[in-house]
Amino acid sequence: MDTFRINDKDNVCVNLATGHKTALCDIQEGAEIIKYGYPIGKASKDIATGECVHSHNMRTALGDILSYEYSPEYTELSTKEPFTINAFVRKNGDIGIRNDIWIVPTVGCVNSIAKQLAEKTGAIHFAHPYGCSQLGDDQHITQLILRGLIKHPNAGGVLVLGLGCENNNIAEMKKVLGTTDEERVKFLCVQECEDEIREGIKLIDELKKTAAEDARSEVPVSKLKIGLKCGGSDGFSGITANAVIGRVTDEICAMGGTAVLTEVPEMFGAETVLFKRCVSKNVFDKSVALINNFKLYFKNHGQPVSENPSPGNKEGGITTLEEKSLGCVQKGGSAPIVDVLDYGDTLTRSGLNLLNGPGNDIVSITNLAAVGCHLVLFTTGRGTPLGGAVPTVKIASNDTISALKPHWIDYSAYGFDKEKKAEELLDLIRRVADGEQTKNETNGNCEIAIFKDGVTL
Repeated sequence: MDTFRINDKDNVCVNLATGHKTALCDIQEGAEIIKYGYPIGKASKDIATGECVHSHNMRTALGDILSYEYSPEYTELSTKEPFTINAFVRKNGDIGIRNDIWIVPTVGCVNSIAKQLAEKTGAIHFAHPYGCSQLGDDQHITQLILRGLIKHPNAGGVLVLGLGCENNNIAEMKKVLGTTDEERVKFLCVQECEDEIREGIKLIDELKKTAAEDARSEVPVSKLKIGLKCGGSDGFSGITANAVIGRVTDEICAMGGTAVLTEVPEMFGAETVLFKRCVSKNVFDKSVALINNFKLYFKNHGQPVSENPSPGNKEGGITTLEEKSLGCVQKGGSAPIVDVLDYGDTLTRSGLNLLNGPGNDIVSITNLAAVGCHLVLFTTGRGTPLGGAVPTVKIASNDTISALKPHWIDYSAYGFDKEKKAEELLDLIRRVADGEQTKNETNGNCEIAIFKDGVTL
């Protein structure tokens, strides 16, 4: 099999050697290019049967803000026999699949101190450049994301490290945090102590002592929350890795678990696929606002809503944002959409959720961690060493990148037996939840980035 036709409605197929598209019939200039059963753009000139279809002869059809009608079209997932995982049960009933000590700075000015403390204690620190010279919603988003990390159940303990003079000082951060477990969350303002390294080590040792008493216990998989992310997509992503994750999403949700789909710009052109699966008019309205508000974000900055596929995406066979989006949303499977979340929200409903945020890899995985995901399934056709605050399972869309970068990639989803691949990936998820480290963890690649859209003083 040299080519693959994804849907019977398609007028292009995928070349299995390159990931690029080939015309299955003559396509006239201005006619729609169909892939995944949906339009991915229009022909910019006449295209002959068998001709390569790419940037030289097709264009995006994305444009202005649109209006939509709620026409639900989905089926409830079949109930699956749930499995169990071994996790740390927290006082509030949440579970964590890790029990590390985290250092979370309130401001970028103390990043170097956080790094020193991490090197001396083995804690994990999350450097970022924000927390001061921000105003209004811009600072509030920083606070909400940091709150999600400070309260994350994957952390056995957290040292919140402040400077003292920043906008987001510890007193202000505490207002956003609300109640915390004093045994699990410690605070250190470095301007107020003589030796911040000595004091930081003392507090981290106290956190370690508390965490050392924790033990894993058997819990249902319905407690598990997984984030869905793709980065460096190629022409295979939508038909291998993302499609396999879609099956896993359906399995997890059918067992009572939770999955979160983000990267809002990579829903443009595929939003109607998602809108049909909204469980209520309220969820539909929030989904429409999610899409249109992000389009306005582009337009308010004088940018076209379609300018997304990266040079790597295009080299891998993706031409337009519609094509990228239709491949991206495959990760959501066929599960009904139960809720829509904003930055810094906390997951409250099991099932498939949509999350506000850009497609940027590190911002996305930070958003997913902050909202409460225990791990992230990250598909890639180009490869990346990136890892977030939670285990980041790198899933290759092709065997070439997994062979080239085995120290980055946790699993290759290439192949067309999706049921088998999904079962293998579910088994890997279970092992990771039970404590098996992902490649980003063994490599020490644990980073965060916070979305910024505002004035810097």
